[in-house]
Amino acid sequence: MDYKDYYKILGVERSATPEDIKRAYRKLAMQYHPDRNPGDKAAEDKFKEINEAHEVLSDAQKRSRYDQLGADYSRWQQTGSPGNFNWEDWFTQTGFGRGGARTSTGRVEDIFGQADFSDFFNMIFGGLGSSGPRRAAQQRPSRVEAVARISLEEAYHGTARTLQVDSRRLEVKIPRGAQTGTKVRMAGAAVGGPNGQNADVYLKIEVAEDPRFERRGDDLYTEAAVDLYTAVLGGQVNVNTLGGSVVLTIPAGTQPGQTFRLAGRGMPKLRQPDQFGDLFVRAKVTLPKNLTAEQRGLFEKLRQSQVG
Repeated sequence: MDYKDYYKILGVERSATPEDIKRAYRKLAMQYHPDRNPGDKAAEDKFKEINEAHEVLSDAQKRSRYDQLGADYSRWQQTGSPGNFNWEDWFTQTGFGRGGARTSTGRVEDIFGQADFSDFFNMIFGGLGSSGPRRAAQQRPSRVEAVARISLEEAYHGTARTLQVDSRRLEVKIPRGAQTGTKVRMAGAAVGGPNGQNADVYLKIEVAEDPRFERRGDDLYTEAAVDLYTAVLGGQVNVNTLGGSVVLTIPAGTQPGQTFRLAGRGMPKLRQPDQFGDLFVRAKVTLPKNLTAEQRGLFEKLRQSQVG
């Protein structure tokens, strides 16, 4: 299995700060997002690769584990040893086990729904690609926790994840409006709890960042490109929302950075899914770069009239 250089994928140094990583991710994710590259398989694959790199480097624990692997892998390359890197030895020497989702209160054997991640990722961080499922302890605590990472769009529409607990596969429905930290409880889903009672399983939600929107509670923030003429004279622009494209009316004299509120176009409220937050749209006024002689003349006349 080939080693994946997540730093190179995001175009950052190994000493990059979390802010550096976030900026690089947002820039690349915007560039390769499927909405901007419809039908482009290469862009789609690149987008998945960028998300995988961000998943690792934005998490302090995953990044630390990945950095240790990178150091060992580099030393192996420098020795000139023949053959492939010995993954089994690395896991043994570092004390890292493979597979499963671990928590301080128990564990679930495997979390599915991460098929977009590579075999390399699953080998290091996930249950896929492991040498076989591990058996849970005979006696579990009263609750078991696992983590599921979902996209902002999945949080908007609602989604599901499949967990394998012991020998059973359970489909867990994640409600609309879920936020990072939201927990979904499955009562008595894990056998072998204390006093012979089944343990509850809690699925803790992590919502991934979306390069198009910033989420603040139930409200969303985004930008819309507005050309100079529309900003000056007024007009309409299309704005992408998680519920589909809408038309925003731009009043004459709109200033760069001016923000417009689209009521009810934000995230659904977690316990009131029929109610929504708002979407705030910041006008990003774009200036023409190449003016014709006629256009330049008109702007000169406009400037003179303002001076006069």
